[in-house]
Amino acid sequence: MNSAQVEGTARRAANSRTLERLTRLGLACRGVLYGLIGFLALQIAFGGGSGGKEADKTGAVETVAEQPFGTVLLWLMAVGFVALTLWQISEAILERGGEVKDRVEAGARAVVYGLVVVTLLGLLLRGDPGSSTDDSSKDLTAMAMDLPGGQILVGLVGLGVIALGGYWIHSGWKKKFLEDLRTGEMPPRARKLAERLGMAGYVARGVIAVAAGVFVVQAAITYDPDKARGVDSTLRALADTPVGPWLLGVVALGLVLFAAYCFLQARWHRL
Repeated sequence: MNSAQVEGTARRAANSRTLERLTRLGLACRGVLYGLIGFLALQIAFGGGSGGKEADKTGAVETVAEQPFGTVLLWLMAVGFVALTLWQISEAILERGGEVKDRVEAGARAVVYGLVVVTLLGLLLRGDPGSSTDDSSKDLTAMAMDLPGGQILVGLVGLGVIALGGYWIHSGWKKKFLEDLRTGEMPPRARKLAERLGMAGYVARGVIAVAAGVFVVQAAITYDPDKARGVDSTLRALADTPVGPWLLGVVALGLVLFAAYCFLQARWHRL
């Protein structure tokens, strides 16, 4: 099979009606994940804890597992995130227009969704969702620092995460995310709701990314990988600011609103 045949097969798979439906399921599952992370963060901000769970993908998956029919829900989420991963891989390979930025973004999202699949399958098949984002961040930072020029590499990664957070904040404020929706087909109420939910959600995600990036830069400057933080520790750090738990509460609410946006996205996203 030559490269043209491979690409043709990939395009047919990417345009499959079944894959489209499963991808929309995946977008809804993404909403469930963000909603649970936001809920756990709200508990940390105002409830004095989160039931021993971390406010990240691991804690969210463990929360799903504890629900009635939790195993069924986890399998549905696994299928949905596999579809999201395949969709983003196809976007990275077959992106119309072929802009490098779009391909890189799609590839990065494929990696993120793939890691969620690993977490889900780990819990389903082994009863172990794997490391939290905090532990993973510290381990990866330590590994990177052991490389030649590792301290500079970690610093550049931290600056990249800060830049990503700034991009999300800008996208939310300027409503750039609407470009990915079929807004012309949306009822006026649904479009207005998507605008408000998306703005709040993207800004909240951006704030978390900027804060996480700052911790990575600090780890590079001090040559201390333990200063790198995952989602849970980054969220908890927001409660230690002069504003107190209210900042964490606002950001956590933003994540819950972004979850609601994901459900609208599942219906109206361009695929």
